[in-house]
Amino acid sequence: MIKLSDDKKKIIERFAQKKGDTGSPEIQVALLTYKIQKLVSHLEENKKDDHSRRGLLKIIAKRRRILNYLQKLDEKRYKKLIKELGLKK
Repeated sequence: MIKLSDDKKKIIERFAQKKGDTGSPEIQVALLTYKIQKLVSHLEENKKDDHSRRGLLKIIAKRRRILNYLQKLDEKRYKKLIKELGLKK
C-alpha cells in the first residue's frame, strides 16, 4: 500500500466530498496545487533546472483542464474551490 505524506492526507480530508473520497476534482486540483507550490519553491532556488520547469508547466496545464471540467460540471463548486485555494479567475 502506498504511504501518503501527512500534507497529502490533510488535503484529502479537507477537500473530500464524502468519506473515502480520493479522486474528486476538488482533491485532484488541491493536490496539484500543492505540487505546484513545492516545484515553484524548488525553481526559485534552482533557476537553471529546465527539466523541472517543463514538469511544472505540465502540472499547471493538467490542473487547468480539471478546473475547466469542474466549471462545466458545477459552477458553484468551481468558485468555492478557487476561492479556498486562492487561485485567480
